[in-house]
Amino acid sequence: MKTAHTQRIQYFLFSQYLADGFRITITIVLPVILFAQFGMMAYGLTIALGCLCASIADIPGPIVSKRNGMLYCIGFVFTMSLLTGLVNDHSILLGILIVLATFFFSIIAVFGNRAASVGTAALLVMILRMSDKSTPQVALTDSLLIVAGAVWYLLIALLFNRLSPYRSAQRALGNCIHETAKFLQIKSELYDINTDLETAYRKLVTQQIIVSESQDAARELLFKNKEILKEPSRIARLLVVTFADSVDLYEQVMATWYDYKLLREKYGATGLLEDVSVIIKRIAGELDNIGLAIQSNNSFTKQYNLISELNTLKLKIDALDDNNSKLVLKKILVNLRNLGNHADELMNYFSLTISAKGRLRSRSDYSKFVSHMEIDSTVLKNNLTLRSGIFRHAVRMTITCLAGYIVSKTIPYGHHSYWILLTIIIILKPGFSLTKERNIERFAGTMAGGLLGLVLLHFIHDRNLLFGLIIFFMLGTYTFMRLNYIVMVIFTTPYVLILFNLLGLGFLKVAEERLLDTGIACVLSLLAGYLLFPHWESLQIESYMKEVLKANIRYMKKLSGFLMGQTISTLEYKLARKEVYVSTANLSAAFNRMLSEPKTKQRNGKLIYEFLVLNHVLSSNIASLSADMLQKKQKLYPKENILQVKRALGCLDESLQQMDKSFTSEIENPMIHVHSNEQSDKNLSNQLDFIYKVTQDIQKVTKYIAT
Repeated sequence: MKTAHTQRIQYFLFSQYLADGFRITITIVLPVILFAQFGMMAYGLTIALGCLCASIADIPGPIVSKRNGMLYCIGFVFTMSLLTGLVNDHSILLGILIVLATFFFSIIAVFGNRAASVGTAALLVMILRMSDKSTPQVALTDSLLIVAGAVWYLLIALLFNRLSPYRSAQRALGNCIHETAKFLQIKSELYDINTDLETAYRKLVTQQIIVSESQDAARELLFKNKEILKEPSRIARLLVVTFADSVDLYEQVMATWYDYKLLREKYGATGLLEDVSVIIKRIAGELDNIGLAIQSNNSFTKQYNLISELNTLKLKIDALDDNNSKLVLKKILVNLRNLGNHADELMNYFSLTISAKGRLRSRSDYSKFVSHMEIDSTVLKNNLTLRSGIFRHAVRMTITCLAGYIVSKTIPYGHHSYWILLTIIIILKPGFSLTKERNIERFAGTMAGGLLGLVLLHFIHDRNLLFGLIIFFMLGTYTFMRLNYIVMVIFTTPYVLILFNLLGLGFLKVAEERLLDTGIACVLSLLAGYLLFPHWESLQIESYMKEVLKANIRYMKKLSGFLMGQTISTLEYKLARKEVYVSTANLSAAFNRMLSEPKTKQRNGKLIYEFLVLNHVLSSNIASLSADMLQKKQKLYPKENILQVKRALGCLDESLQQMDKSFTSEIENPMIHVHSNEQSDKNLSNQLDFIYKVTQDIQKVTKYIAT
């Protein structure tokens, strides 16, 4: 039986992060080694810089988007390299270039993360070329060499994709299932009487953000990939269908929500809740194994027999004396069986005879599940205002970089003062909380990595061994580049120190400069984040709350439609479901960021957390009822049930109006004429009544927050 630690190691070894780390390292090192053989290492290093810039723009996504992003990157990198080479001998002109370039390449983040990465690459090449004094001819030659390196990286990236077109999607899908399994593992703690409920809730909220991000990453790779959707091969069909099944499984996990405090009070002494917790953990372990098999492109054999454990649990439930008290336990038993069925559906991925016929949608349907960002100048113009967070960040970045440049010119204490600007563009983020986090990670990572590098250089003097260490630290740097920033810095610092040592520069002096530059940049970034057009989450968080309310209103309207006998397509339902999960994850992320800001800038922390949990409970109960009705034959439910949902919608509607005075209600008059021969189901009425009470609680919390 694999331990959790072993499982994490295996996931890492087969992750996209490590695969990218190897590819980037090889692509950068090869030109250096090749040109070094001919005594032209300087050319090799310049080409390697182009590779590095292209790798920054090579963020995960469909191959067409990656290719276009890197082509834009090549054009901007060439332009900035040439301009910097032409003006870097003139301090004032270089200062003007820094101001204009920093603002432009920061504001283009309005076009999405890929555009932001392209901007970072362009600023990187500008900063690294600042200290190279050269003639126009040399500047042009070096710029062409940098372009050659970027093109070389692009060709290698396209080649790897051609050789294994589905590996990125497999890794993304495997990781998505892995994060869902972790969410389920945390959910099992709610049934453990020895676990603190508040702690478990907070862990769930944090993990929900990660699950949402992993699902978005998989959607990008699957639903924007023309090769997968146009004429899907067998593996492409399997990937798409299995991803849909994984999202359905996640909904099943989300849809199982109870009053866990009451559950513990009623059944804590029976030992049944511990049994439920163990079963859920074992299902989560099976899911984790499935995700690893998909990510590593290996076969899978079922290892856990859920049915026997459910039968044992059923016997224990039947043995209870009070029949009325068994209802919720029997419902938990049914949910566990459904969860197991969803897990079994994921195993169809490994079947040689699986048929996805009837389960695949059209490209236009899939495109509705992903966002599309067009390069439109109108978007840029609309953001040229202080109301735009990206515009404020661009101004903040520009002022801070200019200040860093002035400091580097005022106090000429070394040859690598460009590290100040380099650190600023990496750690200064739109929100203060992220800037603060990056500051701490950068400084701590530099200290730890610097100490490691100095120790290695003190004891190791063999150049071949040092070169091997450089490759190792490069691999660590590019592997953790998008995975863990502090670990990346720990790898990067000894990599830089050893490299400068091999180039004949004093590593002690370099270490001193790097630490000082990092300290100056951290101070400037932190001050800028706090003083220059600060972005406080407490002032922005209400917009996320509004989106959650709007999403839950639309989601509940689907439930209302089911009750009224309307035909609700699976596509409509899943789009509404996705909107709820994404908006809730966005609010959770904003809430976590707010908690890391200064206490004086935080507002209504406990109320916002209560709002978050209540909406989580609400969406879980809506999902539970809707998913069940989606599988049943369409029918008209009793008027009593429809009015219950309408009242709940009214509460959400009033909550939204309290937060958004411009919001206009779209809810119909609840006193509708409904004629149905259906008898009201007591369990359904109880569930709808619970939903109504939750919406009333949301309304109360919203009222306190809005006043």
